[in-house]
Amino acid sequence: MLKSSPDRYGAIPITIHWLTAILILLALGSGFQAGNATEPAVKVGFLRIHIPAAIIALLLTALRIIWWWVFDKKPLPVQGAPGWQERLARGVHLAFYVVILGMFASDVGMLVLSGAGPIIFGETGAALPDFHLYPPRVSHGFGANLLLALLFVHVAAALYHQFARCDGLLRRMWYRR
Repeated sequence: MLKSSPDRYGAIPITIHWLTAILILLALGSGFQAGNATEPAVKVGFLRIHIPAAIIALLLTALRIIWWWVFDKKPLPVQGAPGWQERLARGVHLAFYVVILGMFASDVGMLVLSGAGPIIFGETGAALPDFHLYPPRVSHGFGANLLLALLFVHVAAALYHQFARCDGLLRRMWYRR
C-alpha cells in the first residue's frame, strides 16, 4: 500500500522517512567533518558530499510536507499514548521541518556570501573562504546541533515505544510484508 492506513504508514511516507534520515545523517556527518577539516582539499571533499545530501534531504522534506497536505493522511496516534506525548511528537516533527528549512537557508546564505559554490564544485586550486567570517555560519552551526538533539529525542522516543511500551510503533514505520 502506497498510502497510509489508520494504523500504519504507507510505502511512500516510509520511503521518504528513511531516505531523509540517511541523508540527514550523511549531511550532518560530512558537515561536521568539513567544519573540523584543516586541509582545504579534505574540506572540499566533505562539502561535495554535504551539499548534495542536504539538498536532496530538503527536497524530500518538501515532498513529505506536500504528501501530507495533499495526498495522504497520517495514521491515528498510537493507542494508549498520553496526549502530551502525541503533542510532543508533533512538535518534534514540526521542529525537524523548520530546522531543515533553516539549515538550507543558512547554507545557501553562506555559499552566496562567500562565493564558495564555484570553488567547491568547479574551480580547482582556488582557496576556500573562511566560512566563520559569514553570519549564516552561526545559525548553521546552531541548527546542526539542534538537529542532532531532535534526532536524539526522536530515536529515544521510538526506542521507548518499542522496548518500554511494546506498542509496535516502529512496525508502523516499516514496510508491510
